[in-house]
Amino acid sequence: MRNWYFSLVLQNALTEEQDDRLVELAGFHDGRIHLEEGPGDSRFTCSFEAETLTGAIADALARFQDLPGVLVRSVELDEIALEENGMATPSVVRLPPLEEDPAA
Repeated sequence: MRNWYFSLVLQNALTEEQDDRLVELAGFHDGRIHLEEGPGDSRFTCSFEAETLTGAIADALARFQDLPGVLVRSVELDEIALEENGMATPSVVRLPPLEEDPAA
C-alpha cells in the first residue's frame, strides 16, 4: 500500500446547501480529502492509501454518494502530485528531427 495524491475537480462550485451538508459528513473530515474553493471553482485535494491510483480514486469518489448533486468533472495530477506519486519523469524525450523530403 502507498499514498496517492490527486485532485478531484467538481463540475460546479458547491452550493450553500451542499457546503452545509459537507460539514456533517465524517468521510470528509478524516484528513485525507480537503476542499479548496476559488471563484466559481471547487476541488478536493486528496491523499489516499491504496494498492493502485485507481483504487485510491475510487475510495475518494465513494464519499460523494452522501453529497447529493455534486458531480466530479475530472481527476487531476499536477506536477507535485506526479512527483509524489513517483510518476514524474526526469526529462522529456524529444522527437527525432523530421527527415527532409528530397522531392521538395
